Amino acid sequence: MTVTAVTAVTSTAVAGNPVLRVAPASPAAAAGYFGASLAFHADASDVAIALAVDGDPGFVVLDSRSTESWDRGHVPGAIHLPTALIPEQAEQLLDRSVPVVTYCWGPGCNGATRAALALAELGFQVKEMLGGFEYWAREGFEFETWQGRERHAADPLTAPADAADCGC
Repeated sequence: MTVTAVTAVTSTAVAGNPVLRVAPASPAAAAGYFGASLAFHADASDVAIALAVDGDPGFVVLDSRSTESWDRGHVPGAIHLPTALIPEQAEQLLDRSVPVVTYCWGPGCNGATRAALALAELGFQVKEMLGGFEYWAREGFEFETWQGRERHAADPLTAPADAADCGC
């Protein structure tokens, strides 16, 4: 098959294909984008693994939700600082030399993104925990409520049922 034939086949296939209607980025552009994404995000599983190791994980976790939400459940050891209070309280509660991992309710909420932005504007190093508290609980990690500690069974759609990790 000649290059022209390959191009013609690709163009024909792409015309009706919503995934390839916009061509994928070049490998170099994709590497830059996905590398940058990892600099801005961590997932709940990685945060849980880092927190489970004895000693200092090298970051603090910040719950940016309301007090009512915090009381319903939060990551053990997290700092509670609603996004609206970050400008006036962050400097008293956080150490600028320690990276902060923000979270809110879940993937349908951008509260952790707003909190991360507010912290970055104040000069803090910050990452957002993908999935938020929803995925923390759905993956079966222990959490604290105003009544004490709880843990739900891991949702098999979000966490491996019989393995230490998902392999990703």
